[in-house]
Amino acid sequence: MTTSKELTYDIADIKLADKGRFRMQWAAKEMPVLDLLEERFKKEQTFKGIRLAAAMHVTSETANLMRILIAGGAEVALCASNPLSTQDDIAAALVAHYEMPVYAIKGESNEQYNSHMDSVLNIRPHITMDDGMDLVAMLHTSRSELLENVIGGTEETTTGVIRLRAMAAQGKLKFPVMAVNDAQTKHFFDNRYGTGQSSIDGIIRATNVLLAGKNFVVGGYGWCSKGIAMRANGMGSNVIVTEVDPLRALEAVMDGFRVMPMAEAAKIGHIFCSATGDIHVVSREHIGLLRDGAILSNSGHFDVEIDMKALTEMATKITRVREFLDEYTLPDGRRIYVAGEGRLVNLAAAEGHPSAVMDMSFANQALAAEYMIKQGKNLTGEVYNVPDIIDKEIARLKLKAMDVEIDTLTAEQESYLNEWSLGTGH
Repeated sequence: MTTSKELTYDIADIKLADKGRFRMQWAAKEMPVLDLLEERFKKEQTFKGIRLAAAMHVTSETANLMRILIAGGAEVALCASNPLSTQDDIAAALVAHYEMPVYAIKGESNEQYNSHMDSVLNIRPHITMDDGMDLVAMLHTSRSELLENVIGGTEETTTGVIRLRAMAAQGKLKFPVMAVNDAQTKHFFDNRYGTGQSSIDGIIRATNVLLAGKNFVVGGYGWCSKGIAMRANGMGSNVIVTEVDPLRALEAVMDGFRVMPMAEAAKIGHIFCSATGDIHVVSREHIGLLRDGAILSNSGHFDVEIDMKALTEMATKITRVREFLDEYTLPDGRRIYVAGEGRLVNLAAAEGHPSAVMDMSFANQALAAEYMIKQGKNLTGEVYNVPDIIDKEIARLKLKAMDVEIDTLTAEQESYLNEWSLGTGH
């Protein structure tokens, strides 16, 4: 932990700051919606007097979100939402060039992870920005004395929204949180196109294997898994989907993929990637069925989808064979490979989502935070959807930035849509 001129932070190396700033600037070229929001926030000082605590993946895209919040007058503190997702040069750039307290080091221990989250909460936040709900969980447990300051929060991930809804259903959520993950301009694009491309990127960087011709098993068929299946298919893989939901399983079949239980897929899969938000999608039982050389990866937020405890117990030897790839040798000689230590592979082994999709996701974060500032005191401890007007405004801004024009309804068309009596023959 370092303190300099009243700025406290804990990062890997402040000397990486200039490299990080160049990467921030490169990412910003693909984030025009955030630029448009920055203009307004700076003019209106939207977040003046607001303390904002964020637990997010510390990437070049996240840094650009922090940049526009600071421009809008916010006092922001940032920590990592995953021990392996931090880009150390970006953390340094935020500290050195934006005088922002950042607590994040790639590869930090679980003890450091929790300490960093605790340090972020010392800001006594009015607004929380979460990526997985760990920040909200700490606020409701070990730091509950700070709850009286909190107006509201936002949540970026499927996993976090699931946890928050469970918390709200039990009556334990003490402030309103907006489910940014469920906005159409988030999950349609970020989850499908962002997770799809970046997960494949992470798997290839970790392994450098050819995907064409391989049996690629995708755990789940939600929006993230759809994106992974789509991109694996595009790379020439034979995609197999495992599901527990009959509607999603049917959709996967209709999309042209083989669907089967994981116990069957485990026997024939070459590469596995799970993105369900649940535990032990690849369980001890499934590990016992894997073929020699099988590659396991996870794109869910927490490192629980592969039963790493079971795999570690079953292995007679564990060897780091590449920078982001570990080989687990089983008693019968089979070798199982795990990318990114079973953590979300797109950030553990690669750089996360492309900036163009995070432009929309983080526009949702920023506008949801603004909404909470204005309306949070009128809301209760529930999980709220992003208002449709915000979703459509982000889509409009994105289209404008892409030089894409669309039609508008004529007065006659508006009238027809709002009139129930008109039909055949009218």
